[in-house]
Amino acid sequence: MHVEKLSNTTDLHRELHKLGVDTGGIAIMADKGTAHAIKIADLHVGAANILKQDALSVGADLAVPRGTVTASVPRVDALLIANERQLKMLIQKEKAQPFGLKQLSNELESFLRLGVKKSVSVMGIVNANDDSFHKDSRFQGEAALRRIQQMIEDGADMIDLGGVSSRPGSDSVSAEEELARLSAIIDLLYEEKIYEKVRLSLDSYEPKVIAYALEKGFAIVNDITGLANDEVARLCGEYNATAVIMHMLGDPKTMQENPSYGSVVHDVELFFRDRIEKAERFGITDILLDCGIGFGKRLEDNLALITHQKHFLRLGKPLLVGASRKSLINGLYPCPIGERLPGTLAVHLKAIEEGASVVRVHDVKEHVQAIRVWEALQG
Repeated sequence: MHVEKLSNTTDLHRELHKLGVDTGGIAIMADKGTAHAIKIADLHVGAANILKQDALSVGADLAVPRGTVTASVPRVDALLIANERQLKMLIQKEKAQPFGLKQLSNELESFLRLGVKKSVSVMGIVNANDDSFHKDSRFQGEAALRRIQQMIEDGADMIDLGGVSSRPGSDSVSAEEELARLSAIIDLLYEEKIYEKVRLSLDSYEPKVIAYALEKGFAIVNDITGLANDEVARLCGEYNATAVIMHMLGDPKTMQENPSYGSVVHDVELFFRDRIEKAERFGITDILLDCGIGFGKRLEDNLALITHQKHFLRLGKPLLVGASRKSLINGLYPCPIGERLPGTLAVHLKAIEEGASVVRVHDVKEHVQAIRVWEALQG
């Protein structure tokens, strides 16, 4: 006989299958091994006391501040700690309780089954402008085509082509100038039928440029304004394109001038909910959500968004993260852009662990290798 401690990231379904456990038993036992830690803000103190007792009754727990039992303050923050099975039982109990607990049960329900793993896609970055923050991502004409072909060979699932820099402090350009930078590359990709080998994405928020690309085989619109322009939303719906909805505070010119949030995770979620509703009104059925690392975010905001990716899964859409070589890494380990690949890999692997299923990167081959090794370690 020997005893073996399994990793906290072990796939319990896989281990239970290997043991030959009955299918019904697998579902029950796997639920017991899925942990949830859910912060609840501004809870009625009466609700907190009821929830505490109900949580204990199902084997879970609710951490509350001192004075909650005596109701010395009207509202409190709390931390619910439960596994999947306990959370399901608690949700049912709260549906019949007062003080807003019925509404809370609906909120909690959206956190069930967020740990389901999906395959990860790599989106390679190619820029046609000469002022993008990473000079090694800049290509024109035939060089851009060769770069994209190399990225496909390296394992890219998507290619994101852009013609305007969105680095902090950058200026916008006219739609005509943007199209002049991109049209020759878009034409080359269309002539070579690259759209048959990889999904092509356009990093733009200009309807004129987007329409040109969608006519030439592009299937994804990566909009840093999150569908602010109705015409962009209309084009995505008309061409059945995937819309990447990204959160940005302000615009590239001013976004890093003292950004602040009450709760960055909550604020970004509210933005996503609003723009998802808009996208669906325009007939968009395929949506990717991007929390916008570095777009109007402080270091602590970026870290919170990376480590709380799973929170956004309750919106029912896949998540894209793009932190490739960004200043987030420099804030943690000061180094020039050319030396930020290791930090980029660390951030992206953490985002994937937390639920992201697309990473937007400058370095395709290195990411494909890292993700394959990571997936093997996850089982």
